[in-house]
Amino acid sequence: MKFALVSDAWRPQVNGVARTLAALHDGLLAAGHDVFPLTPELFRTVPCPTDREVRLAIAARPRLTRLLEGLMPDAIHIATEGPLGTAARRYCMKRKLHFTTAYHTKYPEYLKARFGVPMAWTYALLRRFHRRSSAIMVATETLRRELAENGFEQLALWTRGVDIALFRPGYTPALYLPRPVFLCVSRIAAEKDLPVFLDLDLPGSKLVVGDGHLLPQMKRRYPNVHFAGCQHGEALAEHYASADVFVLPRRAETFGLVMLEALACGVPVAALPVAGPLDVIGDSGAGALDWDLRAAAMAALKIPRELCRSHAERFSWQTSIAQFLSHVVPVDNPSGIHFYAERARYAGLV
Repeated sequence: MKFALVSDAWRPQVNGVARTLAALHDGLLAAGHDVFPLTPELFRTVPCPTDREVRLAIAARPRLTRLLEGLMPDAIHIATEGPLGTAARRYCMKRKLHFTTAYHTKYPEYLKARFGVPMAWTYALLRRFHRRSSAIMVATETLRRELAENGFEQLALWTRGVDIALFRPGYTPALYLPRPVFLCVSRIAAEKDLPVFLDLDLPGSKLVVGDGHLLPQMKRRYPNVHFAGCQHGEALAEHYASADVFVLPRRAETFGLVMLEALACGVPVAALPVAGPLDVIGDSGAGALDWDLRAAAMAALKIPRELCRSHAERFSWQTSIAQFLSHVVPVDNPSGIHFYAERARYAGLV
């Protein structure tokens, strides 16, 4: 099959959405499909006002139309609700083509917290964006219920995975800090709620891996915290190996790939009992969930590392790709018949 993957989030952005879509792209290619990412690098762009490291396409509709008409894809997946996603949706609507979408980011909560925008307004816009989608793919059952309660339909579960060959126990730590070491891997941005973690009264050391527009401010505000900057691949795994507990402070989470990476490295998770942590950790015992994040962090210190690794091994990208394929609908298929042949190739995984 020939896929058009339309996304405003893509390399070199460092975030969960871009990493998920990169894994999807690679997984579909490995399964024998043709995948064509239609991403900001193909268009004129400007910096996002709230995060200048993110580039947004401008005046994208004419070029996007030409690209889609030239590709003649069998299926179109619109991954984000930004300028490219909006242009692709209009293209499909005008031509009465079927498409799928995904809900990666809790924009209502984010815009409410950062700018005071009423969540009802943002939910209304997002409902309109996704209304004609053949399947709105969401990462967790908790998120599916939340969106259903807010009037979304055609919701479909599309889980996430982790590279357990890359993220594994046994790496030499990247650095040695006074123990215990509490780690957070995150973009340094307002919506990530990083001060919720950094303000905690915890023993030992705090380590933050990531970059973002607030990094200079955070360094000045928290001089005793070790900020390691952005890390990738084995270097990132070595930083996980430096930690005793991974702390996820964010309230508005959809999944949290970094939790899986930490668990795969044998690092227990401390988080709030919200969507994402509730689904990834659940009652597995691989993490501690508590509205008192300090209590969760201290409780997580007692969790065996082998339990964390064992739990992470349940999440594979192969399963994620199989779920994605099970929800895709061809652009010209009015009956909504899914790719049953592809599901058969992944027998037992969907």
